[in-house]
Amino acid sequence: APGAAAIYFALGVAVALLGCLAPALDAARAKPAIALKSGTEEVAMARLARAWPSLACMALAALLSQAPPLFELPLFGYLSIALLLIGAIGLMPRLAAIVFRFAHRRWQAASAGRAGASAVMTLTLSRLANASSQAGIALGGVLSSFSLMVAMAIMVASFRVSLDDWLQHVLPADIYVSSASGGGTASLPAEAQSALATLPGVARADFLRLRSVLLAPGRPPVVLMARNIDSANPARTLAIVGETRMPGPGAPPPVWVSEAMVDLYGMTLGQRITLPLNGRLHPFQVAGIWRDYARSTGTVQLRLEDYRAITGDREVSGAALTLRPGAQADGTLQALKRLPFAATLDASEPSEIRAMSLKVFDRSFAITYLLEAIAIVIGLFGVAATFSAQTLARAREFGMLRHVGVTRRQVLGILAIEGGSLTALGIVTGFALGWVISLILVFVVNPQSFHWTMQLHLPWALLTTVAGLLLAAAALTALLAGRQALSGGPIRAVREDW
Repeated sequence: APGAAAIYFALGVAVALLGCLAPALDAARAKPAIALKSGTEEVAMARLARAWPSLACMALAALLSQAPPLFELPLFGYLSIALLLIGAIGLMPRLAAIVFRFAHRRWQAASAGRAGASAVMTLTLSRLANASSQAGIALGGVLSSFSLMVAMAIMVASFRVSLDDWLQHVLPADIYVSSASGGGTASLPAEAQSALATLPGVARADFLRLRSVLLAPGRPPVVLMARNIDSANPARTLAIVGETRMPGPGAPPPVWVSEAMVDLYGMTLGQRITLPLNGRLHPFQVAGIWRDYARSTGTVQLRLEDYRAITGDREVSGAALTLRPGAQADGTLQALKRLPFAATLDASEPSEIRAMSLKVFDRSFAITYLLEAIAIVIGLFGVAATFSAQTLARAREFGMLRHVGVTRRQVLGILAIEGGSLTALGIVTGFALGWVISLILVFVVNPQSFHWTMQLHLPWALLTTVAGLLLAAAALTALLAGRQALSGGPIRAVREDW
């Protein structure tokens, strides 16, 4: 959309200008005689790297993550993630200073009195420990891209694992039958109910009736699901969240509501509600809350016998067939296909439903994986640009090193270790930040957006692979940038130093 593209373009330019504002003001206020001297860049950047604005952003992010949705959207959750990123990037120079100064001291203590101590490692740690602000700039791109990749990977993996577990929980039967005409509220023929229950190998047939009811104007209809529910153990077929509370004697019939009903309609455990059935309102009592990944607009389940007693409706929308021990699903499915009305039915095994559902899930989130890859590539370009700029600016430093006897190969080794060390710190920090962001996505943004909860799952194999590739690519990028900076002679480079 041209309008959206123009907005993003304007935002990008605005961010670039704001990013230039602070160093521009600092350069404008600098005294010319001092600014002309080499080595003043680190001092200027150190003044800009104050900790309190970053800490304030992170504290505000923690507060906003607990805020309720605004206009039924997790706006405060998204703002919390943005503030976390800003605060973490702002703290990177100080974190780099703490980490590399500690590493430098430990290396000095370990190499004291050792004639064979690596000069390359000594020079590298000395540089990182004393130029932490410039190191923090290089870490910004790695931190932002990797942390967002980690957060999205954890969120998608958590959703997929939770969906798979949920499907296994809510599909306990061996065969599921529904009307081939489609539409969740379509009904099976009357003669189909007895025929399905008497199919070869069938031990029990649990029937299901679906209807749509409108509970509030301006909201989508809620799905009313009447089925055989074990009142003594509703968790056998429902993904119950929390406890259950069955109504006492003389109380209205029980219903089990999805998490969306809690968010959208304010329903609570034990609350008495009314549902419109047969043109009038009937009282019910909420006996439990369950997780429903199929419908984000709300679902209410009640016992099939209660539904039939109230409405007199004997039609069904589907059936769940449980087979006798030793019976094979293939034999029952073949018998079902021989029924006179078999053409009006669709039959599937739970494994087929799970495979189809997960395939749809993976196709839906394919763009997410692509965006994660793009984020990593952008981060690598940022690392490449930063290392190239800093390496070219350090041509005088490298010329001096070569002038005092450091070989070209050793200088390239310094750059490779610097790139690897900075990226490793960015990866570790990015993983910690990404994990925190994933908590907001999983436990704040997702419930406020879709009105269901999920369990947290970390895809270690994916995260480890991406971290290893990013580490190798960053070290190679720093090495290639260094070759350009070392293309000139050392004497010429030293002469350029004021």
